[in-house]
Amino acid sequence: MSEWVASTSRGQAGLHQAGGAVGETNSSRQTDPHAAAADRAAAIQSEFLQAWQSLLAQAGRGALAPVPDRRFASDAWSGNPQALFSAHAYLIAARAMQQLADAADVGDAARARLRFAVMQWTEAVAPSNFLASNPDALQALLRSGGESLQRGLANMARDLRRRRITQTDESAFAPGENLALTPGAVVYENPLMQLIQYRPQGARVHQRPLLMVPPCINKYYILDLQPANSLVRHALQAGFQVYMVSWRNPRADDDDGIDTRTWDDYIEDGVLRAVQAVRDISGQARINALGFCVGGTLLATALAVARARGQDPVAALTLLTTFLDFRDTGILDVFVDEWHAQARDRQLGAGGLMTAGELATTFSFLRPSELVWNYVSANYLMGEAPRAFDLLAWNADGTNLPGPFFTWYFRNTYLENRLKSGQLHVCGQAVDLRTLDMPAYLYASRDDHIVPWGSAYASTLLLRGPLRFVLGESGHIAGVVNPPDRGRRGYWTGDGADLPSDPSEWLDGAVHASGSWWPDWLAWLAGHSGDLRRAPRSLGNREYPVLEPAPGRYVKVKAD
Repeated sequence: MSEWVASTSRGQAGLHQAGGAVGETNSSRQTDPHAAAADRAAAIQSEFLQAWQSLLAQAGRGALAPVPDRRFASDAWSGNPQALFSAHAYLIAARAMQQLADAADVGDAARARLRFAVMQWTEAVAPSNFLASNPDALQALLRSGGESLQRGLANMARDLRRRRITQTDESAFAPGENLALTPGAVVYENPLMQLIQYRPQGARVHQRPLLMVPPCINKYYILDLQPANSLVRHALQAGFQVYMVSWRNPRADDDDGIDTRTWDDYIEDGVLRAVQAVRDISGQARINALGFCVGGTLLATALAVARARGQDPVAALTLLTTFLDFRDTGILDVFVDEWHAQARDRQLGAGGLMTAGELATTFSFLRPSELVWNYVSANYLMGEAPRAFDLLAWNADGTNLPGPFFTWYFRNTYLENRLKSGQLHVCGQAVDLRTLDMPAYLYASRDDHIVPWGSAYASTLLLRGPLRFVLGESGHIAGVVNPPDRGRRGYWTGDGADLPSDPSEWLDGAVHASGSWWPDWLAWLAGHSGDLRRAPRSLGNREYPVLEPAPGRYVKVKAD
């Protein structure tokens, strides 16, 4: 090891001299308009060389410290000098690459794409991702007599057949068996969705029912996983009447034209039809409604369409991690440009499916270390079987989307941000979100990489009713699915008629509380749900008979 470090040091001296020459060249071009960017690059180079020299010195003394990175944290890494050196060297190089991307003398959009590309490359070449340079995998290979490699190759072959990386034991879960178990019935269906009415879990219920509109990207049971972490069940136990939209999962072999359905169809035949059905069944002229992620975008759009028609069917609105203003879409912005929109228009604008596999791959590579390479190392190199986890099982149970729906959504929201303009027409009506003046509860997750919390907060500048904004800890899904019994995480609250326009200013004045935000929401919802009355004895009615038990057929359809 010491001889190898010494030879590397000699090569490093020459590199340092070359770096000095580059610095002299840059200093002679002080009048160049891009000199500031060149100076930043030179500083990054100098920092890299210093870190590299320090690493060589530590390795020569046998004094390398353990690496504070979960990929290299095991005893196998810290006890192997060559592996430990490679981990340190990798992190130094990866940091320099990211710094160079940040300092690139290009526009903001190009810099974001460059950062994303560098992140993908640096995450992919980590020494933990290769058998020969991963001491954990090599130890498992020796201990198992080669069986770990055989299992890993079998895991890889399975995933190649599935065309996706397995993140959990998907055979351990299924809706209707150990997920989506809350008792209820399908009381309405059409080619786009089924409507589930849940059975009340107490003798008395609030007068005004609640309709939940989940995202059509993935399935509704993220809100009804298992009894302990089901938001549906918690709402029922708190005395609310709950209904759920269960979106259909289109397949390539469907022959009824589902692949040509549009955003307007999802508004008219999906959200608005569900709202009307809940009103008809409950006998209430106005109901409450909750939308989650793109379900919230659909719901707010539908309510603006209703308002344009002179209708006011929803008394109180809840939006969970929802975009209404798409000005800042976070890391997803690297995929958003006119060229991509035109390509999708040509591919899917007249029909076809945006597949669950493509959607899942896109979202996984937003966090490649956690959602891609972590499983490459564990499943393929170590030969481990993924553990059973309900949330990841839901994540793997993806849905396809009709092409015209997707292309309209991509262009009019992510690319052109027209939903907030007041000039976008949906279902023949100009959509003006500022007409939505009902009380609204807005929830965002602080570490959300799909809907940045500042963008969710931007809805406070569009909606005109009394608002309560709540910011939870954790990410897009884990922040939402946070049952109170576990006592985990926390949240910030703040409301009032005068919410500041700057989300940072709101956070400075917000109050932090420990635990789940669910009780806060349920208390707010109770104040907008009317008096308690005797719970209905049966589900549906003569116009909306029970069609089948919950969770229904639609949620069980696989994307592939």
